[in-house]
Amino acid sequence: MTQRMTGPLGDFGTADLADAGGKGAALGELLRHGFPVPPGFIVTTDAYRSLLTVTGIGAALDGMDQNMPDGGALRALFTDVGMPPAVRADIGAAYAALGGGAVAVRSSATAEDLPGAAFAGQQDTFLNVVGEEAVAKAVADCWASLWTDRAIAYRRRRGIDPREVAIAVVVQKMVPADVAGVLFTANPVTGERGEMVVDASPGLGESVVSGRVTPEHYVLDRAGRTRSFAPGGGEVVISPDARGGTVEQSVSHSPDPSLAEANLRELADLGRRAQEHFGRPQDMEWALAGGRIHVLQSRPMTALPPQPLRLNAVQRRVGPFFVEMFQERPYPLDVSGWMEQGILAMLHRMAGSVGVRFPSVAELLPEEDGVVMQLVPPVPRLTLRTLAAPLTLARRARQFNMADWRNDPRFTAFLEQVDRLNARDPEALRWNEVVGVARESFATMRGVTELRSSYMPGIFLPMLRLRLMLLLLGRLKLASALVAGAETMTSGANRALEQLAAMVRTDPGLADAFASSDGPALLQLVEKDPAHAAFREAFAGFLRAYGNRETVSVVLSSSPTWSDAPEVVLGLVKALLGQRPATADQTGAALSSLKRHPFLRFGGVRRQVLAAVDDARAGMAFREDSHFYATKVIPPVRRAYRELGRRLAAGGVIDDVQDVYHLRFEELEAITDDGGALPASVKQRYRPLVQARAAKRRELEGIPLLDTALLFKERRRPEGVLVSGSPASRGRAEGPVRIIRGPDEFGRLCSGDVLVCPYTNPSWTPLFQRAAAVVVDMGGLGSHAAIVAREYGIPAVMGTGTGTGILAEGQRVIVDGSAGTVRAAATG
Repeated sequence: MTQRMTGPLGDFGTADLADAGGKGAALGELLRHGFPVPPGFIVTTDAYRSLLTVTGIGAALDGMDQNMPDGGALRALFTDVGMPPAVRADIGAAYAALGGGAVAVRSSATAEDLPGAAFAGQQDTFLNVVGEEAVAKAVADCWASLWTDRAIAYRRRRGIDPREVAIAVVVQKMVPADVAGVLFTANPVTGERGEMVVDASPGLGESVVSGRVTPEHYVLDRAGRTRSFAPGGGEVVISPDARGGTVEQSVSHSPDPSLAEANLRELADLGRRAQEHFGRPQDMEWALAGGRIHVLQSRPMTALPPQPLRLNAVQRRVGPFFVEMFQERPYPLDVSGWMEQGILAMLHRMAGSVGVRFPSVAELLPEEDGVVMQLVPPVPRLTLRTLAAPLTLARRARQFNMADWRNDPRFTAFLEQVDRLNARDPEALRWNEVVGVARESFATMRGVTELRSSYMPGIFLPMLRLRLMLLLLGRLKLASALVAGAETMTSGANRALEQLAAMVRTDPGLADAFASSDGPALLQLVEKDPAHAAFREAFAGFLRAYGNRETVSVVLSSSPTWSDAPEVVLGLVKALLGQRPATADQTGAALSSLKRHPFLRFGGVRRQVLAAVDDARAGMAFREDSHFYATKVIPPVRRAYRELGRRLAAGGVIDDVQDVYHLRFEELEAITDDGGALPASVKQRYRPLVQARAAKRRELEGIPLLDTALLFKERRRPEGVLVSGSPASRGRAEGPVRIIRGPDEFGRLCSGDVLVCPYTNPSWTPLFQRAAAVVVDMGGLGSHAAIVAREYGIPAVMGTGTGTGILAEGQRVIVDGSAGTVRAAATG
């Protein structure tokens, strides 16, 4: 094909990204569709590649260390060589055809102005360039700006291969702006799609986009009507210089708006049209000159929060439970694999068994560009079948005896299938067979689903019966403490961890190692030192028994299990080395109080009430243990994913094994390897997809899945209370605050600390054996944390919403688990 060095701006559109770059393609598209874009031409990527080939720069770039490039040395290559004559002639002819005069020269790389990769400010722009020689030089400087240190670092952070990037240059008639700035077609701070935001300042828009001024700030509705206005700072005005280039000058500042209402309405109209055309909110640069608005650039908004939710009462009530599970943004493979076909499929099946429609995964976790944007607390929908739910539940409660669930043939079959999955070595399998391991794992999960559907009624009815009895006896407040003493896999794991801690305490060498090391260093010491063979064997046995336990959340297959992150377990052991604080036996005290009730002197009443306690405990144990056994499916799923990721990394499709989670399960199913290496088409199809989703995910790093203020906005704290929440375990305790944000920090907890954390799951509960009290941002009375806190007799306050943000590390506080409050302890 014949190379095309330049072309009129209107000849290009969104299909010409490879030739015109992101900025040029978007401007050409807008010009074609009647937007007021200044006329101009594009120096195409063919011209840039011609420079690389003719001058030998391309060979020099390939010879450099692309992992540690020197931006200064790379840019020097462009200044040391001349522009190829053919390119130089085409640029001169295009400039002449434009009519000469002042122009703006803007870089337009093929990787910029795209969803998830704006590259804002990474390449250079030159304003008010006058004369053919100056234009040619500005084009060359734009090419060189592809290799500035900041642009190189930006690409590296986003995993973009520098050899895959080319650069075009947009040359347009200069707009001598009276006022200029930026229009966002959605509120970039709140994510509100019903608002537009305009930042403006007198002179050229460079003062706004470079941050040289505090701009005038307008918040508009979709029609362009002003909702709020904040005057600018007027620090400086940048204007075209008659000799070329720009000048800065200080002017007297006016608090009045620079834009009339008609200007704002026109901007809003342009923004709406651009958003409708490109199909997503836009970040548009504009200039007002001689009463006319010109569009200088339009690109997708990046790092845009999702549309703010408006939660109803049901969503506010169930929201903390779901936020506790979704502390991390799920990957596409989490959603389409383990969640959709495993854990959430179980919720759908169980809800459906009583005629309740549970929202789909897409409704619960809406996506944009293949990445989860937010968590929408579900509102279960009742159907006609719900009317029959009481009868259905009663029938199942009679049919399935909770005490015998481990003898159910379905449970035996489930364990046998898990053993078969664990016996398969993914490395020895073909691609479709490895995918099949994951698929079989999801099918195996249905065994737990069926058990829960059958036996869960055995939880609700005994709990209801117990609460009715306690209500009649005037002892309803004892209910939570009475059922906390159930023996579960969680309590068994916690005792086993205590035994490991006891081994450490009795071995001076191990005790010193735990005192002086943590994390990977401690793990290496335990695994390698021959002196620690006995502990190593006991530790391995613990992981065999309990290593399937999740570290972060049961819904995320991307998060490691205890076996995948043994350093987390060692952190728990380290936390247990301190002396156990004195705690109240809430369960024992509650049972003693119940037994002293006068009515329990009658044998029949006593037997009925105590049997109700035992049945309720058995139900709680089933809930905890069926959760534990469900996690046994996660290790074979993770092994299959890891093997698929290894093969994709070997084929250059992804850079790291963990990047496999950026793909969806059905995309992995669609890949074939014909028993050998992956075909080249797999890399061509999936590598850009992975890079785009990874970039989108990085955009959203600072944006929570759900603003927890929406869940607790109506709560009022009593005077003198630092933090309040739901009372979850009775009693009062005083101690220093220890904020633990994730499993990697478990080893930081000291005996007697007040554990303050954003969420909990069963893997956190061993810490409760040393904590004086527990304060959690999320969760409620029935959460794992609350149940275990009552079992260990320590105060707990759940669902504070802001505990980790308000309380300070080391601050001495008093936790009142009965009132659900945290106050500052007296000093002095």
